[in-house]
Amino acid sequence: MNVNRLRRVVADQGADGFTGAVLVRQEGHVVVEQAYGAANRSEGIPNSTKTRFGIASGAKLLTAVAINQLVDAGQLTLDARLLDSLPFTFPQFDPGVTIHHLLTHTAGVPDYFDENVIENFEDLWVDRPMYRIRQLADFLPLFQDRPMQSDVGERFQYNNSGYILLGLVVEQVTHQAFADYVAQHVLVPAGMTQSGYFEMDALPSRTALGYIDLPDGRWKTNIYSVPAKGAADGGVYVTVADAAALWDALLGHRLLSPASTQRLLTPHVTARIPGAVEEDWHYGYGVWIDQRDGEIFRYFLMGYDPGAAFHSAVFPDLGAMVVVCSNQTDGAFGMMKAIEDELTRAL
Repeated sequence: MNVNRLRRVVADQGADGFTGAVLVRQEGHVVVEQAYGAANRSEGIPNSTKTRFGIASGAKLLTAVAINQLVDAGQLTLDARLLDSLPFTFPQFDPGVTIHHLLTHTAGVPDYFDENVIENFEDLWVDRPMYRIRQLADFLPLFQDRPMQSDVGERFQYNNSGYILLGLVVEQVTHQAFADYVAQHVLVPAGMTQSGYFEMDALPSRTALGYIDLPDGRWKTNIYSVPAKGAADGGVYVTVADAAALWDALLGHRLLSPASTQRLLTPHVTARIPGAVEEDWHYGYGVWIDQRDGEIFRYFLMGYDPGAAFHSAVFPDLGAMVVVCSNQTDGAFGMMKAIEDELTRAL
């Protein structure tokens, strides 16, 4: 890694309009840690490397860790059937759906936000206002009575409802609210002291507002675009340092047993994504896996909501870790792509 060149790449992206924070480590040492743009545009408050950002679906890893902790504790099995694990009714769900299917997006259950059907996330809240979505059970009316999307195990189909269901299983087994369980058993052991499932109308200090840039040059915040409180399918707030701490804790077996960690990082299913050209993307449990020539090139997380974008990756052979948080729709992609291109320049 040419550190000076990498720093120039990051600075160029910052000068080109990136808003958020970036952390790059090489062999455990921080080589880039920078922030750009505004956490609050109206008040002119800048982002910093200590700013908290929403990471949308990047938080699915936390749910996968929570489920596997219960497996480690003997309180749950991966082949447990969904209908045996929850007290709710799902009249059109296939009884063969298991915890493993939900973790790998192969359950075929209806997705409350199917991007092939709904283009605008805000359309979800016309009949059920987003400010009333504060608990996992609040999501159920959006999908629990709908038919299956596909047969169980037929194919990978990215699915947010599946992770809502996993969060409800965590609540059922532990008798704790999902966010409370994750805070106690994942965030604290990982050293993620600045992170949490914060409510949009009660954000703590140093939390970036999410921004949606409009075609006419105006902008708005995302307060009316996403649920009032993040859930098991996404929505936790983190700092870049806390996101790095999550990788450290996971890979250091401080959250799961070595066997469960390995299982979580196993490429269980080929992840075909509409419009993507990647042929070697796979999915483990809550984590994407990029294989090249049969070898693991990177483990990565990504999340997109209106006003929030997140990419983070660990490159085992390169000894590198990257975290990119942005409080702007799609804002993390360009920065992550530029960093990855620089990291792999010599390959």
